[in-house]
Amino acid sequence: MMQNRKGFTLIELLIVVVIIGILAAIAIPKFSSTREKAYYSAVKSDLRNLSTQQEIYHSTYYTYASKDDDVNLGFARSNGVSITEISGDATGWYAVAEHEGLGGNGCAVYYGNVSTKPQTPGGQSTTDSGVMVCDDGTTGTP
Repeated sequence: MMQNRKGFTLIELLIVVVIIGILAAIAIPKFSSTREKAYYSAVKSDLRNLSTQQEIYHSTYYTYASKDDDVNLGFARSNGVSITEISGDATGWYAVAEHEGLGGNGCAVYYGNVSTKPQTPGGQSTTDSGVMVCDDGTTGTP
């Protein structure tokens, strides 16, 4: 006598598990690169905001701020972003920023006449005033 059994066989379940594993192996690297892009975007955004605040500071005090925590600068960093170098005087300023999620990588920018051209934490050199350079190989204007 034949019995009518309902449910999945072990083979069917194993095939589903293998397919889910393959899909996860494809998707996980894509998500990790998206996270890295988000960290770089946070660093770039902070350097753009710092650039704006520096210009406001310069219009008031006729010099650029040399500390990112200067109360008169009015700059607030994003979560995880740190300004590792900043220098400013009457003729120009530069800053280097990194994100804790990037393993020591980040971006650098300078404006005006600066005696030292900054490098990103990963060693990329900035070339022109007003051009932001990042360790992921991107450049742009803040």
